[in-house]
Amino acid sequence: MVASARISMRVGLPRPDRARPAPSACHALGARTGPRGRDNATRSVGGAVLPVDTADVWAAAARLSGVARRTRIVVAPGITGDPGSPVWLKCEHEQHTGSFKLRGAYNRIAAAGPRARARGVVAASAGNHAQGVAFAAARFGAAATIFVPEGANPAKVARTRSLGARVEHVPGGVDAAIRTAAAFAADSGAFLVHPFDDEAVVAGQGTVGLELLEQIPDLSTVITGVGGGGLLCGLAVAIRNQRPDVRVIGVQAAAAPAFAASFHAGSRLTVPPGGGASDTTAGDGRERPPAGTVADGMAVGAPGRLTLALAARLVDDVVTVDEDAFWDGMVVLRRAGHRVEPAGAAGVAALLRMPHLASGPTAVILSGGNLDPAVDRRVAALAAARAG
Repeated sequence: MVASARISMRVGLPRPDRARPAPSACHALGARTGPRGRDNATRSVGGAVLPVDTADVWAAAARLSGVARRTRIVVAPGITGDPGSPVWLKCEHEQHTGSFKLRGAYNRIAAAGPRARARGVVAASAGNHAQGVAFAAARFGAAATIFVPEGANPAKVARTRSLGARVEHVPGGVDAAIRTAAAFAADSGAFLVHPFDDEAVVAGQGTVGLELLEQIPDLSTVITGVGGGGLLCGLAVAIRNQRPDVRVIGVQAAAAPAFAASFHAGSRLTVPPGGGASDTTAGDGRERPPAGTVADGMAVGAPGRLTLALAARLVDDVVTVDEDAFWDGMVVLRRAGHRVEPAGAAGVAALLRMPHLASGPTAVILSGGNLDPAVDRRVAALAAARAG
């Protein structure tokens, strides 16, 4: 065993068979009532044909062989206090470039072929996808241009440049950077590696799920942070075909709840990060960061069309947590020896607030470890103070 939002489109999949309440911070959003008419193959679920299946994930695993690390799992003692629901941590913060994002970026670039790569690669990112794209582009000798928000983590930007990519700052957040990257691709002929709304990217992230099924044979629940939905949906695609009983749960910042709000509404909503917050300060009186949440890696204003459609059929729940929960999660992990960034600590943050989410053997994805230096110092100070 080891907030206010506007509707921008309807999801083109049948509605699941249970209603979903509106999301709220630090609250489990709905109870699972069992599989929603899933077939044994994720290409066709409940009569709906899905654009990504486990064959795509296995193909991604073949491309990533010898490139991505098979990250370890470690026990997380005492998080839930329930010996019947042991919690395992999947250490994707120890992946090359410091996050899972390498998997999807590399798979997309590898699958594109030499002609596409010769035109150059363009991407948009808060920082982790940027590093994954830069790493992969360098492996293939492709030029990479990456647009990042003006408030992007400077450490992530520096590492991206060190991998050979050209980095351009864009006013606004991740969504503005994505629009700029798409326009650049249209004008230059470079091919776009979307951070989450891309079939090959989702399939690449799904390789985390293949590893989990081998590492934890009696797996019952998987919990991961969610921004645009690439990792969450990749996990669901990879796991559901082989283990349809496994629950897949996403965790998002209450200050940037676009995916959670859309998932529960059954419609794609635009919710600017920070726009749903009732005030402009975090729980300890500090000003909110430029991304609207300390978890900059999930500060996306709208989910992907592809990922939301997949989640509507394959994901059990998406919950939200407040800003203080991210700090608590990072401190708990630091004291256990893990330097994890806020978005990477989302699953642990959720379990600290909602321990009932762990049902049976549970895996939590530590999705990234690229901390902003100021955040790193604060986590270290909080951990030291609580240890005393």
